[in-house]
Amino acid sequence: MKFTDLSSADFYRDPYPLYQRLRDEGRLVPIAPNTFITGHYDIIHALLVDRKMGKGYLDTVRVRYGEEAVHQPAFQAMSRMFLMMNPPAHTRLRALLMKAFNGRQIDLLREVTQAVADELIDALPVDRPFDLVSNFSVPMPIRMICRLMDVRIDDASLLSAHVGELVQSLEIAPLNAERLASANAAARELEAYFKDVIEKRRRKPGTDLISTLLSVNDDGDAFSEDEIISNVILLFFAGHETTSNMIGNALISLHRHPDQLDKLRTHQELLPQAVSECMRHDTSVQFVGRVALEETQVDGVTLPKGTIVLILLGAANRDPAYFDKPDELIIERPENTNRSISFSGGIHYCLGARLATLQLEIALETLLKRMPNLCLTNLHDLQWHSRNTLRGVTSLIATH
Repeated sequence: MKFTDLSSADFYRDPYPLYQRLRDEGRLVPIAPNTFITGHYDIIHALLVDRKMGKGYLDTVRVRYGEEAVHQPAFQAMSRMFLMMNPPAHTRLRALLMKAFNGRQIDLLREVTQAVADELIDALPVDRPFDLVSNFSVPMPIRMICRLMDVRIDDASLLSAHVGELVQSLEIAPLNAERLASANAAARELEAYFKDVIEKRRRKPGTDLISTLLSVNDDGDAFSEDEIISNVILLFFAGHETTSNMIGNALISLHRHPDQLDKLRTHQELLPQAVSECMRHDTSVQFVGRVALEETQVDGVTLPKGTIVLILLGAANRDPAYFDKPDELIIERPENTNRSISFSGGIHYCLGARLATLQLEIALETLLKRMPNLCLTNLHDLQWHSRNTLRGVTSLIATH
């Protein structure tokens, strides 16, 4: 297995055959010095909950790009996000974020989410084909996040473009010089933008998430400005890129399994199960990484301190050792509510999982109710993003 295997046109189109070959190759497969990759569910689950395994984002950068690359703006921006940290820094920042991003506030967003979905569908043409990606799945989470942060909707497209460039720095396969330069430029633009927003909120606080982050104080512990900037960018791209791609992936999975789509149309009470199964079947987040914080054992193999393991969530979710007929979409799959690991696991379980699930359920429910005859016309000619970490399509042409 080589990094280049994860950046071919065939892989971007359909990574699951390669994942099966990887599982056949071994339990923990070497891919670089001191670095393994795995697609086995049981190993991945063990790694995600093992407190001896943590985040080592800059370590993976060194493996892929060399020592000097860690100073690049894109990699530095990513490394300051709490998602990339280990305890105690991770514990502190996650606790502070939970005060601003709690369940009650997410529940209050249901009406706003529904209103955004209806607005977008109202704007779709009825007499000609349209692109569900650019007109629905991308703008829906962007508008939600903009409202959550009280950021100008007019800025959404520009912010989305910058986030799309920055998120490339998470790719397993190294970026070429041009793509890395774009990621660095995006990091600078996003940091400058949100620095300006924070300055304005200090002068005139509101009820938005950024104002809340500025006001959070836990016995004298508060966010620094750099922490707020980095984690606002994190919330923006985590809530935008992952959700927009997942809406598209869910629609593709359902339309490729028309019997399951018909079942959902008839029994919309199955929607929560359908969302869970769609995320298992073709999750938008395909990969996370872990590093051994101290020597540990995984599957009988001793991992010395500093060992990096690249974890393929998409492969785990289709591991035939844990899922019957893993390549099929089965909405009423008995095990789908507690075995899918699309939101990762352990102390790094996705902070925005509840909001993402809410948006996915409302997106699919609204499309089913308001467009019962929706048809994807380019289902057999899809163009997938050239990414191995975040999976999604560039367009979904539809009629109704």
